[in-house]
Amino acid sequence: MARQRLSAVVMTHPRRREAAEKLALSAPDGLLRVVMDPDPTGTPSVLRTALAAWSAVEDGATHQLVIQDDMVLSESFYERVRSAIEARPDAALALFALWDSRNGAAVRMGALAGARWAGAVNEYFPCVAIVLPRAHAEGFAAYGRTRLGGWPDDILMHRYLRDHGVPRYVAIPNLTEHEDRGSISGNAFRGPRRSVCFLPDDLPGDEARTLTGLTVLPFFKHGVAQCAVRVPGPGPEHWLHLDTEQYLEGAGLPRALLRPPGSGPAEPDVRGTWLTALAMGYEAARIGLMAPPSASGAYAEALATIGPGGISNTATEEHIARRREPLVEVARRALDAGREVAGRRPRPHPRRPGGLVWRGADTPLGEHLARRLADLHEPSDAVIDLTPLRSAAPSLTIRPHGSPTPYTLNVGEVYGPGCSHLTPIGRLVWDALRSHPLTVEGDPDSEVHAVHVHDLADAIAAVLHTRPDTHTLTAGPGKPSTAADLARSVHDAVRPVPILTAPRSHPGWHTPPDHPRPPGWTPSTGLARGLHAFAQWLAYEGILLAPN
Repeated sequence: MARQRLSAVVMTHPRRREAAEKLALSAPDGLLRVVMDPDPTGTPSVLRTALAAWSAVEDGATHQLVIQDDMVLSESFYERVRSAIEARPDAALALFALWDSRNGAAVRMGALAGARWAGAVNEYFPCVAIVLPRAHAEGFAAYGRTRLGGWPDDILMHRYLRDHGVPRYVAIPNLTEHEDRGSISGNAFRGPRRSVCFLPDDLPGDEARTLTGLTVLPFFKHGVAQCAVRVPGPGPEHWLHLDTEQYLEGAGLPRALLRPPGSGPAEPDVRGTWLTALAMGYEAARIGLMAPPSASGAYAEALATIGPGGISNTATEEHIARRREPLVEVARRALDAGREVAGRRPRPHPRRPGGLVWRGADTPLGEHLARRLADLHEPSDAVIDLTPLRSAAPSLTIRPHGSPTPYTLNVGEVYGPGCSHLTPIGRLVWDALRSHPLTVEGDPDSEVHAVHVHDLADAIAAVLHTRPDTHTLTAGPGKPSTAADLARSVHDAVRPVPILTAPRSHPGWHTPPDHPRPPGWTPSTGLARGLHAFAQWLAYEGILLAPN
């Protein structure tokens, strides 16, 4: 006899009532009830409707299932959900993950291992189809009511579950797929939002097969192959946000292998798919995940969505469909190449005794800078002091071994993974993430000298490589942007929210002194790409450092 009892609702807005009622009618025994937005004429808010849905647990139920109205369910949906809550009665269960997300990356690794569930990772917790134990359904409803008008429901859900120590899992394959019918909450700018791995005819199986404890998550998003890498050691779990190419270089893979086969430059979607699947294969072999005896449907579908997910923010449905099969073949070849090179046990380039000594690096920014220099296999002996970065005129010092005079590297507005949401650029990104208007403080034509974290690390490396005669240098952009242009870039790269002006405010922009650049150094991170990476880090890591 089942020990758990499921209560279930589909949440909707009056404009989509027909779709919600159709979904509810498809459920067995009238299980699925419709919950409406309690304030349909108010500012669009998924969280407001979600709180009503989480508050609608039936008497006697042990679990609450909440589904959004634009989801397609697998044939075995209800059977798998009931089996899952019997197997994991205390867990939060996400039944969907996006094809370009970190949780999607965990699902892919789980599919390689033949698992049915993957441990959710440090990101938002997908809420378009989700099951919670009753106590946490009611707990989140109370938690969210005090946080309306801020973060979206999936970010708040992750923080609530993490703070309360609730086990979190994502289904493999996903039990639902997303139908794009437009977005009431303003997410249409993201492009098609599809499942990482949806098989409509998936059969029920052993729900106990689980993959957890992943420490490297390769994913392809916004045209960039990226890697979330867990920082080892005691204390709260936290992750670094790296480019996949940097991670693989640091792991010791030959540079030639990082380029897709073929003559000439690869198309961006080919390059991103290749790097992502290469890292997946390498990581799977490194942690001992054997290839399934025969490629399962979940395995095949998980590989097939790498490329489409990575270009979904800029590509049409038709273009994605045309590119799917060519990119599947790229992914297969790269996955095999990653497994093969891991079998040869590549090692980082040998380093001389000594190395870099960091001061003032016990911060998220310091962790990212130190990791990039390590992944570049920087062989120098030097002391790098980041302490002056916290001053009103930010800089850092570099003292190579045996040098009587340190180098001073002045910087502009540093932004990117590891940087605070309290900086002038951080405030803009933080507001966009919460769907708040962007405020251009002071003169809209003020110059902003933005320098991405990766470019700052590369500038440090350039100083160490060249040892220039000039000991006072500046790392700045090729061309500064204006404050107004920066706000428009945040609008385009993070979220399209209104832009306001506050000419009497003082944003605190810093203009670095006009000294020479490090020889041979040129910033390479485009503003749009850098802002998007910064936004991801703030939403998934920076939020955990901010007051609750």
